[in-house]
Parts: sequence; C-alpha cells; structure tokens
Amino acid sequence: MDLKDKVVVITGGAGGLGLAMAVDLAEAGAKLALIDVDQDKLERACADIGDRAEVQGYAFDITDEEDVVAGFGFILEDFGKVNVLINNAGILLDGMLVKAKDGKVTDRMSYEQFQAVINVNLTGSFLCGREAAAAMIESKQEGVIINISSLSKAGNMGQTNYSASKAGVAAMSVAWAKELARYNIRSAAVAPGVIETEMTASMKPEALARMEKMVPVGRLGQPSEISSTVKFIIENDYVNGRVFEIDGGIRI
Repeated sequence: MDLKDKVVVITGGAGGLGLAMAVDLAEAGAKLALIDVDQDKLERACADIGDRAEVQGYAFDITDEEDVVAGFGFILEDFGKVNVLINNAGILLDGMLVKAKDGKVTDRMSYEQFQAVINVNLTGSFLCGREAAAAMIESKQEGVIINISSLSKAGNMGQTNYSASKAGVAAMSVAWAKELARYNIRSAAVAPGVIETEMTASMKPEALARMEKMVPVGRLGQPSEISSTVKFIIENDYVNGRVFEIDGGIRI
C-alpha cells in the first residue's frame, strides 16, 4: 500500500511509540487520526504534526464500546475512509500472581489489576480492530491492521496480565489475517523488545544498565526501529498474518 493520502488511525497516538509512528507516517504522506485518552497530549501531538500532514485528534476511551463505535464514525465523517489501524495503546500494571512468606500467602494480583490491563491492551484492540475493519469495508478501501504486541507475549515473570494481553493481540492478528483477506484487508503484529521511551527513561540508571546488558546487541531499541517496521508492513502487500519480533535478540 502506498501511504500517500492514506488515512492511518493510531491508538495511543499522542506520545511514545504512537507519536513516533505518527511522525514517520506523516512524512510518508499519510493522513492521521490519532486516538488517545489524554486530551492535552493529543492537542500537542496534533499541533506538532500539523505542519507535516493532515491530522485530527479523537479523545475517547478504547475500552468503552459505545465510544469506539462513535469515534470511528467521526473518523469516517472527517476523512471519508480508513486505510490503516495501528493498535498501539497499552498499559502496564505489573505484579506477581501471588506472594508468600513462610508458607502463607501475603499478596495476590487483584482482579482489578488483571482486568484493567486486559481491558486496554486486548479488549481495546479488539473493539478498534472490529470498527476499523467495518470502516474499511464500508468505505471500500484496501486496509491494514497492525497490533502492537510485545516480547512479553511469551510469558514474563511479574506480568501475568500484560503477557496474556500481548499474546492475545498477537493471536488476533493471525485470526484477522485469515478472516479479512477476502475484503482486501491484511493484518499483522509487531512485538517490540525493550524500547527507549519515557517509561525506560524513568528507570533507575543501574536497572537500565542491567537491562541493556540483557540485549545481545547491547542497547535498547529506538522508537524509529519500531515505526520503520510498521511502515514496511503497510507498504509490503504480501505481508499478512505474521508477528515481527523487533527485540535486538533478547529472550525471556
């Protein structure tokens, strides 16, 4: 797919990886619909990108079905079509399944802690993927849906909720590739390793140094290395139903 004048929807598009992808795709000629719950960040992101491409911001909760249905309706009204969805929005609420001392359980991951991550990372991706696919079909457009998974999809200690959600979005990507190809819609996923973002920047220097040593290439990944993979998936029409692990060789 040639990105020139294509409408790209990015969830969590106001910061981090989402904003990096938005900037790169804007420079490739795409029109952007950015979704985020933070209205202020969304306005700043749109202002930053506005001189490079046509961009609109949509502040709504991707875990709310009515909001998602209405939001994609507004995107269709504003742009007339949807060509690409990047399901990037996600949260972390790490914790052990249980903690015990001297044979007595002292703590458990709460249902709320588990469900909050599932709601944003998995349910939100499902709702946006469903509505994007419907919008692509109804606007008679070729389409691409890309889910942002994670290295943690393999199962990571202290991340029951996050690992489950990221394994789920990877599996959905493959299922959608099989279901939607008949409508000229492709689906794939990107599973980043440890990427240099605001989250990693807030880590203690010694913890960050330990993490860098775990990566065979000896450094953290850059947001541009994820956005270039996303761009490759969009532009290569024979990519479908695959999960791209961009992780510097690290395994957990």
